[in-house]
Amino acid sequence: MINNDILRRIRNTFALTDEQIVAVSALSGSDITEEKLSCFFKEKDDAAYIQLTDEALASFLNGFITEKRGPSDGPVRANEQQLSNNMIFNKLKIALALKADEVITILELAEVGLGKYELSAFFRNVNHKHYRECSDDVLSAFLKGLQLQAS
Repeated sequence: MINNDILRRIRNTFALTDEQIVAVSALSGSDITEEKLSCFFKEKDDAAYIQLTDEALASFLNGFITEKRGPSDGPVRANEQQLSNNMIFNKLKIALALKADEVITILELAEVGLGKYELSAFFRNVNHKHYRECSDDVLSAFLKGLQLQAS
């Protein structure tokens, strides 16, 4: 999925303002401004459109975890340079403190059926033999389910 679309969908699902997104991103050391943020939300064919980098999205998601769950003990983790769908999915799951049954229910709202074992494969270590890549369709369904649950 395109990072800009992911951030847009999270913003719409949780009714976040631009100021809130900037503040959440700042929790993990990001320097995104409201002007830059507005360029992230422009259409692709707009000359002012800027593609959201993995690092900027990671910064927002890490800040979102801090915002929702509170600061963790110990040093602040560095933002990831590259994100996969699995990492995005996991960060949202952590931020919202969702258990497997709740994630499955959210996915069912978007008409995607997964079992606990299929779901846990997304959150395993990349080197684990049962690791499975999260497709754009599954991540999109999760975001859609979150939006349906919020409304």
